[in-house]
Amino acid sequence: HDGIRTDVLTPDAEAAVSLGRLERPLTRADEVVTFVARNLEPARGFHVFMRALPEILDARPGARAIIVGGSGVSYGRASDDPGGYRAMMEREIGDRIDWKRVHFLGRVPYSSYLDILRISRCHVYLTVPFVLSWSLLEAMSMGAAIVASDTAPVREVLDHGQTGLLVDFFDPSALARQVTQVLADPDGHGELGRAARRHVVEHYDFHTRALPTHVGRINDLVSARERFAPG
Repeated sequence: HDGIRTDVLTPDAEAAVSLGRLERPLTRADEVVTFVARNLEPARGFHVFMRALPEILDARPGARAIIVGGSGVSYGRASDDPGGYRAMMEREIGDRIDWKRVHFLGRVPYSSYLDILRISRCHVYLTVPFVLSWSLLEAMSMGAAIVASDTAPVREVLDHGQTGLLVDFFDPSALARQVTQVLADPDGHGELGRAARRHVVEHYDFHTRALPTHVGRINDLVSARERFAPG
């Protein structure tokens, strides 16, 4: 893996996110569930998350969902709907949800994205078997309590019950139940985020793990006089 800057991607108890229609910024004290993808599409489980959302918000009347991502596609077939998969799911869910508590932010600046993950009480990451998103490792590095799909790339970095919680990709109700539990008991699930950060620092930090590994493998391919050291 390329590695991530765990020295930069740190938890921040003072992080806050301002949303236009709210009177005050959201913080870690709020029940915020987050979902992030480059584009909101089935390959990243957007439809599964949206089908779970009515049950989540019904069970937790104070919760809000922050959703980050574009309306195009990165990996799969484009939606037949001009509004993309977001429009399809909004139409499917209809009035079964309180849309005032759902915040679609589109694509946001990187600094804003980091603060969104820092205030997340429960971060949802879903994917079909494919390349793992950098965003999952970044969320782990910032100490988020994560509920993710029990799929091949996710199992490489998340250990169920230790560094995160895994659910069946195709079961929105199971996802909703697990997210609801995390939202209801942040103290009881706080160790998941702390353990996730420790795991990423140990195995995926750019400076101490990824870069030395890459340099070592490159040096194995060249003569001694051509070798170099990072720094």
